[in-house]
Amino acid sequence: FIFLSFSICKIRILIFTSSFMLVNTSGRFAGQKAHLLLPHLKENDTHCIDFHYYVASKSGSSPGILNVYVKVNDGPIGNPVWNTSTAGTWNRAELAISTFWPHFYQVVFEVVTSGHPGYVAIDEVKVLGHPCTKTPHFLRLQSVEVNAGQFATFQCTANGKFSSSDRLWDRRNGSNSNRDAPLKNIKVFNVRRFVALFNVVNATKRDAGNYRCMIRTEGGVGVSNYAELIVKGISQKKQYLHLCLPLNLIPMSYRRDNNGSTKTHTHKYHTVSPSETFLKTAFFLFFYTLVPSAVPLESIQGSTFEEKIFLQWREPAQTYGVITLYEVSSIFSFDPEIDLSNQSGRVSKLGNETHYLFFGLYPGTTYSFTIRASTAKGFGPPITNQFTTKISAPSMPPYELETPLNQTDSTVTVLLKPAQSRGAPVSVYQIVVEEERPRRTKKTTEILKCYPVPIHFQNASLLNSQYYFAAEFPANGLQAAQPFTIGDNKTYSGFWNTPLLPHKSYSIYFQAASRANGETKIDCVRVATKGAATRKPDPEPEKQTDHTVKIAGVIAGILLFVIIFLGVVLVMKKRKLAKKRKETLSSTRQEMTVMVNSMDKSYTEQGTNCDEAFSFMDTHNLNGRYETHTMVSDTSSLVQSHTYKKRDPVDVPYQTGQLHPAIRVADLLQHITQMKCAEGYGFKEEYESFFEGQSAPWDSAKKDENRMKNRYGNIIAYDHSRVRLQPIEGETSSDYINGNYIDGYHRPNHYIATQGPMQETIYDFWRMVWHENTASIIMVTNLVEVGRVKCCKYWPDDTEIYKDIKVTLIETELLAEYVIRTFAVEKRGAHEIREIRQFHFTGWPDHGVPYHATGLLGFVRQVKSKSPPNAGPLVVHCSAGAGRTGCFIVIDIMLDMAEREGVVDIYNCVRELRSRRVNMVQTEEQYVFIHDAILEACLCGDTSIPASQVRSVYYEMNKLDPQTNSSQIKEEFRTLNMVTPTLRVEDCSIALLPRNHEKNRCMDVLPPDRCLPFLITIDGESSNYINAALMDSYKQPSAFIVTQHPLPNTVKDFWRLVLDYHCTSIVMLNDVDPAQLCPQYWPENGVHRHGPIQVEFVSADLEEDIISRIFRIYNAARPQDGYRMVQQFQFLGWPMYRDTPVSKRSFLKLIRQVEKWQEEYNGGEGRTVVHCLNGGGRSGTFCAISIVCEMLQHQRAVDVFHAVKTLRNNKPNMVDLLVGAF
Repeated sequence: FIFLSFSICKIRILIFTSSFMLVNTSGRFAGQKAHLLLPHLKENDTHCIDFHYYVASKSGSSPGILNVYVKVNDGPIGNPVWNTSTAGTWNRAELAISTFWPHFYQVVFEVVTSGHPGYVAIDEVKVLGHPCTKTPHFLRLQSVEVNAGQFATFQCTANGKFSSSDRLWDRRNGSNSNRDAPLKNIKVFNVRRFVALFNVVNATKRDAGNYRCMIRTEGGVGVSNYAELIVKGISQKKQYLHLCLPLNLIPMSYRRDNNGSTKTHTHKYHTVSPSETFLKTAFFLFFYTLVPSAVPLESIQGSTFEEKIFLQWREPAQTYGVITLYEVSSIFSFDPEIDLSNQSGRVSKLGNETHYLFFGLYPGTTYSFTIRASTAKGFGPPITNQFTTKISAPSMPPYELETPLNQTDSTVTVLLKPAQSRGAPVSVYQIVVEEERPRRTKKTTEILKCYPVPIHFQNASLLNSQYYFAAEFPANGLQAAQPFTIGDNKTYSGFWNTPLLPHKSYSIYFQAASRANGETKIDCVRVATKGAATRKPDPEPEKQTDHTVKIAGVIAGILLFVIIFLGVVLVMKKRKLAKKRKETLSSTRQEMTVMVNSMDKSYTEQGTNCDEAFSFMDTHNLNGRYETHTMVSDTSSLVQSHTYKKRDPVDVPYQTGQLHPAIRVADLLQHITQMKCAEGYGFKEEYESFFEGQSAPWDSAKKDENRMKNRYGNIIAYDHSRVRLQPIEGETSSDYINGNYIDGYHRPNHYIATQGPMQETIYDFWRMVWHENTASIIMVTNLVEVGRVKCCKYWPDDTEIYKDIKVTLIETELLAEYVIRTFAVEKRGAHEIREIRQFHFTGWPDHGVPYHATGLLGFVRQVKSKSPPNAGPLVVHCSAGAGRTGCFIVIDIMLDMAEREGVVDIYNCVRELRSRRVNMVQTEEQYVFIHDAILEACLCGDTSIPASQVRSVYYEMNKLDPQTNSSQIKEEFRTLNMVTPTLRVEDCSIALLPRNHEKNRCMDVLPPDRCLPFLITIDGESSNYINAALMDSYKQPSAFIVTQHPLPNTVKDFWRLVLDYHCTSIVMLNDVDPAQLCPQYWPENGVHRHGPIQVEFVSADLEEDIISRIFRIYNAARPQDGYRMVQQFQFLGWPMYRDTPVSKRSFLKLIRQVEKWQEEYNGGEGRTVVHCLNGGGRSGTFCAISIVCEMLQHQRAVDVFHAVKTLRNNKPNMVDLLVGAF
């Protein structure tokens, strides 16, 4: 971050990578300024500047004003487009800017102090290459030309939603608000576009100038480009001045004298009085303008990098006028071997700019900079300073194949090639041998790390090091490529090249080091690998064969008897289970079928189409069809359940209110639809009926000794329900922790809702977990969100001791949307070790609620299935322990209620939670999300199948019901279609931009904005859009990128995508067909260049229905980034006329090959690009089966419905046919 303190009146900072500014106004007088400058915006595109701001002081007075300016073409800063002086908490704002060639823009943040102490901060400043979500953006504003006296009309067209509270104005550059063009009219075309008309009445020459449109909304401000108003007057050849006496005038004449070293301005004053003789009086005023003094040498500062130098200086001590220009010249190298004549030259900067970034320089090179300042009189004396760029690591030669020249059990011979120096000569070469040991966990990254610390072979075992240095020799010893044998039992520069052990596997690395000016830079490359030697088993004596056969026969006979006996038992038991399952399945699907049949499309759509929803529900009303006990049976398996140990039933902890009765599961869709569409009473009014704020005493939390234990002052523990820790002797109030007991469904005190631990309360948190005998911790926040700490990391990466409690991390299971960590916890004096799991949900966005409930519902089911039934309360926390914590608890309780009673009572559940802890479920958005999550759970049900039952369940699901002529699998697919969200136009706003139309194969198959992988590599004027969507796998977020087959005009964008998102696999599921604009986008040999991306063919192989090709790709504009190996898998076993592949075995083999390549080359961390013709059905089938295979491997269960639903949440056309789904 950047921290600004005022040592001068004005500070300017140009941001390159930082995104934070903090201004402490304490001790500063009013009017001091600090500026934060963003880089220039030059792309011909729409940008959204997203930022967070904070303006507050303890005294309540405003510490200053935060202004935002938009400069054009480095012109005058003008008036602020947005400002604020009060913001007691962190707030978010957007700045929508439309840039049009050839103009460029720059955003400037300014803080002006008021003289009061406090803080003004800006955080998370992001320049986004797409429109803002809450602020409209303007289309190009056209210039207007009129004659003097006419009306000039500016038409400001904007994309976005217009609100009556928004303020629109058309401002002239450099003018105050009273010079704005008045608003004439606003025309709203639709919810996404409106036009504002501004009139300049009776235009005159004074009105001419540049104007731009602006709109101020609750979320920010939108700014258009400048358009010129040209006012033409009536030309006159002669002008006469008529004077009429009496008069009293002071005419003035002006003469410029350019002789000598100064400029003379002569002013003559003439006074004319009536009835008097004319008297001429002259006054001569002289103004001197000299050349400035030299720029102070000590002010010239240079921040050096490998290929850049950022130069800064101050203005001369004696300016003798206004500095108009700085000239930086004579850039050259003192290294005679490097020709930098093309880098010499002059750079001119305006008088208010005292910095410049020189880039494209050579590493390890000394440059001389000469600076001189200029006024209107001319340049002052020059001043020179020198700076040297940092050295770069040597560039190692490529080794295409890690195949040694020769190999024995104890030696490996490789070919060593000299490296190329970059800024400093190569000092030494080193040979490093690394032993390949089995890893307990996967490598998190495959980035090659070199070996800066030399370790002798003798010390490697003592230090438990996997690597050792086998040799080191000076650079002059390797002038050309030559062979070298690892393991030749010789010594090189003190390093013993010991023979390799036959039974071990090794990787051989060759590295070069450059040392200069106190720096050491190293680059390395793996040149060979050696596998462990395998020894064939000795042939057994022939006489032992008969004896072995006899023993095998006896064992086989025993096993056969056991198998037959077990088979009889299992068959009998299976018949009973099958009969029971058939009865259960028929009742399980009965109510769901009625619900599904009552809807022809997504319940999300019906939520906005009230009349249609009501007509369906009125026609298929379930009231009165079933008795209460029937309803419970029918809905019992709609929701995933976990069988707790039988307990004696107790009263429900809250009473169903008369005004808010419980809702039957069958009526839930109708209820939610009505609440979303109702005008008089809906979710907004229902949520506002909850009591807000404190509703019970919290005296303990307010004690002075406990205030520091609360993360937020308004979310603290009520006295009557707070968790009381065991007091610590000698420590007052040691029994306090910010947590409250919450009742579960027929389970008193089943939850503890608490805040995210702070550094001071980590020990108290683990004390609570131990004292309450908790086995499951549920975390529904990330450690840091939007630049702010939400929760302290209270668990170790290995082992940590918190006073008398020892916590050891045993296992970490990483999944796409959550992480499961298992800990062993011990307490001093207690003779037991407890296993505690932490369920960490990472898929909750920084703002709002999850876009879909699918991931959170799967998370809730995991918690239910893995939490011991007899353990203590579930500890649930987010940051404050109120909003997200309340959502999790309400969903968990309601799923149990829906399963047991066939009803849900969300309103009274939230009301009861708020009686135990303040403000549980903090926002209306969270309250609506709970309803949507319960509805999705009831509609979709539990679709997970244990691995041992897949075959039998699949057989049952495919059976046709003679009455309905349908099957369970068809009904499940129909339910999937129903709950699949439909993309709206605003969801795909970027794909629908006119400039992106030609990049879409089908305009009805578009990726939503939230899933787009924006291209990073710059390619001329190309945009950053590609028709592709990021998809999660079972274990890795954004593991797949699903896209269409590249069009002829998007091939280079396709390879930019592969390079930018570190993709190591490409899966191709369609044929090359130029008639359908499906070109061959890869080279069969040699190198193809697509913009800056070079694709080099390496090898190809054909195995059954799969052609695998390996390519080497790299960015020619950034050779220092190195290259990446990518394997393309072209599947030939899926003809265009078939809905499914010809062979299931071949398709599964394709998935295994892709998985194997991903693991071997990139440790499973690289992404996979999957494409078919339109990036839909076939690509979705591949991704879904890959996810199911991962489920089967790690969870020993199969959930096809969940896998496809997760994919469809991002792209509705994923797996679009029933035959493709199963």
